[in-house]
Amino acid sequence: MTSSFTLPGDEALYDAEGGRKYICAIEHRRFLDAANRAEPATRAFCRLLAFTGCRISEALSLTPARLDDGTQRVIFLTLKRRKRVFRSVPIPRALMSELHGLCAGHAPDAPLWSWTRQTAWRHVKAAMAMAGIAGSQATPKGLRHGFGVANAEHNVPPALTRRWMGHASLETTAIYQQVMGREELAFARRIWKHDGRER
Repeated sequence: MTSSFTLPGDEALYDAEGGRKYICAIEHRRFLDAANRAEPATRAFCRLLAFTGCRISEALSLTPARLDDGTQRVIFLTLKRRKRVFRSVPIPRALMSELHGLCAGHAPDAPLWSWTRQTAWRHVKAAMAMAGIAGSQATPKGLRHGFGVANAEHNVPPALTRRWMGHASLETTAIYQQVMGREELAFARRIWKHDGRER
């Protein structure tokens, strides 16, 4: 039987011990603060993962030609699809400037980072450690899941989250609607206050 907190492809939001596999809002801020103290290439890479929810290999395949200044978006080649599918995701203007800063000396179709997946993973893990984030969520996938959860918490339409994350179906995106920490707590507090249970 499939758990309500399990994504297709066994991508669960909780580990076997019930530990969270996504970063929460407070951890997201701490991660970005840590990334801001890293050298430019690592800083931009970490911020790209945090602000777009892209997969680590999608970030590594980003090229100068896929930076769309006109719409302030980056264009990813979506992985885990049978055919080539591209998607565009909006990013902050400051991040776009950082990415352009990495373009010097790059051909339009050359990746911005020449790292292997393992090297990229180590850079993200180091930023997580600097931010004091440990556990199952302290991974690139933890950033991706955190992006999905944050979208749900801020009432981003599921169809838009699906497009930004490159999901093949809304069924995958819907899992994030079930982990709405702050909003869920707000509903619970209404009950506690009404029943006089809040302490």
